[in-house]
Amino acid sequence: MNAPFPLIRMRGVGKVFSTERVDTNALSAIDLDLERGDYLCVSGPSGCGKSTLLSILGLLEQPSVGDYWFKGVPLGQLGDTQLAHIRNREIGFVFQSFNLIGNLTVWENVELPLTYRGMGAKERRQRVKESLERVGMIHRSDHFPKHLSGGQQQSVAIARALGGHPSILLCDEPTGNLDSRNGEMVMDIIDGLHRDGTTLCMVTHDPRFAAHARQHLRLFDGKIENSRYE
Repeated sequence: MNAPFPLIRMRGVGKVFSTERVDTNALSAIDLDLERGDYLCVSGPSGCGKSTLLSILGLLEQPSVGDYWFKGVPLGQLGDTQLAHIRNREIGFVFQSFNLIGNLTVWENVELPLTYRGMGAKERRQRVKESLERVGMIHRSDHFPKHLSGGQQQSVAIARALGGHPSILLCDEPTGNLDSRNGEMVMDIIDGLHRDGTTLCMVTHDPRFAAHARQHLRLFDGKIENSRYE
């Protein structure tokens, strides 16, 4: 009997960005297995391919070469509509810049992506409530982003990503715009999500926060320099 597929598997994945004058190898020969419940940190110097890898993991970019399976499904065989469906239903994103909508309340920011799914009002209310409670922001439901600290805004961004019940949460420098106190607060939330079973992949430059992860992947010039599992 074949062993079950991990949540994510990559084999020989590479990404080339081409212009009229030059081809740039952003990633080369990436092999990666990510199991359900894992906590992966991707690190490395600027320009090493971290963001490109995260974009491919999140189906925002497609690899130039190699194979990518998600829940055992070979993604190279799917069209754009099918990939968009997986991205919208299975993957949550947390960005460095929060990306909250300023003229919407905390509640409305978390609810908006669920509205785009065509989800009914009752289920939306339940999901928004659960997500905000998980990050400790339910008491700020009627506030606007400008009235929140950076750490609170990032907490809301995490709640927004959780509302869709994603199979994996991708965090791109989630503490990059925060001071140390707010950074620790956000990392406490992320660590709590992992303890509750959320699968996480985080890009960070900060070795203090990288140490929170169990699986580590360091990139250099688009290639895996080393990887380890704790």
